[in-house]
Amino acid sequence: MDRLIFHIDVNSAYLSWSSAKRVKEGLSDLRLIPACVGGDPKKRTGIVVAKSIPAKQYGVKTGEPMALALRKCPSLVSVRPDFELYDRCSKAFKKICRSYAPVMESFSIDEVFLDMSGTGYVYPDPIATAHEIKDKIRDELGFTVNVGISVNKLLAKMASDFEKPDKVHTLFPDEIPAKMWPLPVEKLLFLGKSTALKLNRAGIHTIGELAHSKEADIQKLLGQKAGHQLFSYANGIDETPVKSVPDEPKGYSVETTFEDDIVSFEQAFPILLTQTDVVAARMRRDGKKCGCIAISFRTTAFKNKSHQCTLEGSTDVTDEIFACVRHLFEESWQGEPLRLLGVALTSLTEEEYMQISMFHSAEDHVKHQKMDQAVDAIRKKFGGHMIGRASTMSTSPKIGRKAKAQMKNNKGENDEVYDI
Repeated sequence: MDRLIFHIDVNSAYLSWSSAKRVKEGLSDLRLIPACVGGDPKKRTGIVVAKSIPAKQYGVKTGEPMALALRKCPSLVSVRPDFELYDRCSKAFKKICRSYAPVMESFSIDEVFLDMSGTGYVYPDPIATAHEIKDKIRDELGFTVNVGISVNKLLAKMASDFEKPDKVHTLFPDEIPAKMWPLPVEKLLFLGKSTALKLNRAGIHTIGELAHSKEADIQKLLGQKAGHQLFSYANGIDETPVKSVPDEPKGYSVETTFEDDIVSFEQAFPILLTQTDVVAARMRRDGKKCGCIAISFRTTAFKNKSHQCTLEGSTDVTDEIFACVRHLFEESWQGEPLRLLGVALTSLTEEEYMQISMFHSAEDHVKHQKMDQAVDAIRKKFGGHMIGRASTMSTSPKIGRKAKAQMKNNKGENDEVYDI
C-alpha cells in the first residue's frame, strides 16, 4: 500500500492568530499591512517572532531585533505575543486536522502530519481532501494554512513550504526533479547554514547537485551520519513514521536569555538553581533520573560554551543536580559577561538511585528526595508559582515575561524557554 502523508502548517501562526482575534474585534487585519508579533524594541531581547507579507517586502525578518525591524519599516505595526490565545488556536486547528486522519502527529504548535494511508475509499481525491481541510480551518477559525502532500514526511513538509499562503501543494517522487532539485541546497529540510556553506564551497549549490553527488563524498565532507541523512533527503528518501504518541525524551533542558548581562556568580547561581529546579521537576514527573549533567552559556560576543560531567550513578534530586551545575559553572566560566544560561540533563534511566559521594550522604539524599516530592505535590495541586526556593529570590538579571512564565511551569507542557 502506498503511503499518503499530509503536512499542514499554519501560515505565520502567531501573526495569523493575533490577526484573527483582531478582526473579530473590528480592528485592522495585521496580515494586510506591514506588521509583526514581537517584543519591546527598547530591550535587547525584543525580537520579531512573526511578520506579515507586507512587512517582509520591507526586508523585515523573523528573529531579528525589533529595533532593526523598525529602522527598516518605521510604519511597522507591532503587537505583543498572546500565548494563551495561541494555545487555544493551536488546539482548535489540530482538532479539525485530527478528525480527518487515523493518525496525527503534532510536529509543533502550528504544524501537524496526517497519515492518510489507506483512506482512499473515504477520501478518493487527496488533493480535494486537502483543500477541504484547508478551507474548513480558514472558514471556521479565521486563519489560513498550507497543505503539503506526498508519500513521506520529508516531501510533504517540503511541499507545504512552497508558495504561501492558503495553498495546497504536492511533491510526489516523480515531481522531485522539477519541483525540488532546482532549489538552493539550504532549502532542504534540516540542512543548516553552516552545512550549506560547506556544500557551496565544495561546488554543491542546489538540492539536485547534492542528490547527484557520490554519497561517500558527502559523508567525507559532513560526517557519516549527517552525510547519509542529507544525501537520502536530497533524493526524497524518508522512512520515518507518523507517530501519534511522541518518543520518550532523551533529555531535559532549559535556556534563558537575559536583558541585562550576567557578570557575577551571585547573579548566575539563582538563575541556574531555578533552571535546575524546572528540568529536575520535569524529569521526576516522567519517572526518570539523569546520569549526565551539562551547563551552557553564551557570551555577549555570541560565543557559545558548554561543560558537562558524567555521574557515577544517577539522581533526580534537585539539590544534588545543582551541586554539579554549580561546580561545572565555577570550573568553566572565566568572568566574561553573559547573555544566556542553560542547564541540560541527559543519560536518562529509571534505575534506582546509586549513591553519589560528591553530593550528599545516603541520609541527606533521602531527606532532599522527600523535600522534592513535597514541593512537586504542592506545585501539582496549587500551581508551579506557589512555591520556590529562597535562594532564587535574590536580585538577578531581568528575563522576558515568557521565560519567567515557563521557568515557573513544572507541568512540562513547554520544554523550551523563549525570551521575547
